[in-house]
Amino acid sequence: MDTAFVWLIAIPLAASPVNYLAGRLGPAGRVERATSPVRWVALLALLAAWIPFGLAAQYLAAHGPAVYTYGAISLRLDGLSLVLSGVALALGTLVMLFSGQYIAGEDGENKYYALLTAMIGAIIGLSCATDLFNLWVWFETMAISSYMLVAFYHKQAGALEAGIKYLVQSTVGSVFVLLGIGLVFGTSGTLDLSAHLQKTAQLAPALLAAGALFVIGFGVKTALVPMHTWLPDAHSQAPSGISAMLSGVVIEAGLVAMLRALAPLANLTSLWGPILLGFSAVNMLFGNLMALRQTQVKRMLAYSSLSHIGYMLLGIGITVTFHQVEGAQGGLFHLINHGIMKGLAFLAAGALLYALHIAHGDHSPLTVGDLSGASRRYPLVAIAFSVAVLGLGGLPPLAGFMSKWQIFVAGFQTQVPWVQALVIFAALNSVLSLAYYAPLVNAIYRREMSSTVKQGLAIPATMNIPLVLMALAVIVLGIWPDLVSWLTGPGAKAILAAFGG
Repeated sequence: MDTAFVWLIAIPLAASPVNYLAGRLGPAGRVERATSPVRWVALLALLAAWIPFGLAAQYLAAHGPAVYTYGAISLRLDGLSLVLSGVALALGTLVMLFSGQYIAGEDGENKYYALLTAMIGAIIGLSCATDLFNLWVWFETMAISSYMLVAFYHKQAGALEAGIKYLVQSTVGSVFVLLGIGLVFGTSGTLDLSAHLQKTAQLAPALLAAGALFVIGFGVKTALVPMHTWLPDAHSQAPSGISAMLSGVVIEAGLVAMLRALAPLANLTSLWGPILLGFSAVNMLFGNLMALRQTQVKRMLAYSSLSHIGYMLLGIGITVTFHQVEGAQGGLFHLINHGIMKGLAFLAAGALLYALHIAHGDHSPLTVGDLSGASRRYPLVAIAFSVAVLGLGGLPPLAGFMSKWQIFVAGFQTQVPWVQALVIFAALNSVLSLAYYAPLVNAIYRREMSSTVKQGLAIPATMNIPLVLMALAVIVLGIWPDLVSWLTGPGAKAILAAFGG
């Protein structure tokens, strides 16, 4: 069905107010953890969304991109849309299952599920936008819902501060994007994302300025250094399920939005690719160096996200610069893998945080010291967490190694010395990341348990199920990477076509 993807957007968005009303009209006070109606309404909505996703994927494979137009609003599903939609829906479904016990009985539980489903719907809508203004509208819808989720524990000073910092910086970024949209429309008279604007003496300066505004504005959400400063606070203070979404799909949605916005400007200059490659190098090094200093687990994982955005930029930047599809295919494969691996890392850390702190009514952060001997009491979580961080570090045969390898191979295939040097730099950064990932694994498997672990409570089964599924995915995709080539191949071709390849 050529319009099936519209339901993929509509179902999560429609579920959002239903979730809110279900919570408002449901039993007053603290309900039993397993019987909260909003949790099941949200989970069923996301499970239902897999039906139009499957139909849309079949249509794309058989007929190419699908387009839906209603009045002046148009939506288009292509290979890049399908990648981002699949990651958002998969990670969102698992986070929804994980969150049931984690936030049960918290103030605003119904709002949590309403905002989470709205954010997922907005991310899918963003990936399908066909003009700059509607891209911005979807982007803002995603941003607004994520602001409130970051500040979910609003009675805690740290969470409120993180939410405000995220709001202020993201708002500034959104203003830059809106100014860029104004420049494009004022000089070219179009907002069509499929248009390839031509370079002229009169239009070039304004359109190049618009491109710079897009890089800065969308770069805030993508966590490009130095526009990243909201990220460590937001990731560490949000509920662990939201930390997984922010790192696993929201910053990637910012990257997709930036690529969409830059595509009409591809003919103006050949610098967009080198700019992406430059940010990739800065992000990889800065993210790793900052992660090395952290003692809080979630802040460490947050900073490592900067580094992994760098690998995605490296692969995509190679394609934009040299018009070869392999780089973007590796970059999108890493986008998928990062969503799984970093989502798994945050959820595993969240399960330990729940057992060691939250279940006791304590919202203090999980530290590396808290992990000591955790494998002796929580072996399944320990294995899942180890698979996640070692995969992020690029150890074979896990998924992170395979996607990095594809990016590195694409870089060497260019036969350009400075790109090959950048690939070597990226490989060294992958080794450097083990300097903070390995101590996490070492702490978990120590013989002596920390006092925090000794006092920890049991982890519910509904938290363990997503961890098992995601850990298996990290292993399986590392051994059989072709299992997602039906996603990464069309997505890479969409990027190549958008930038005139």
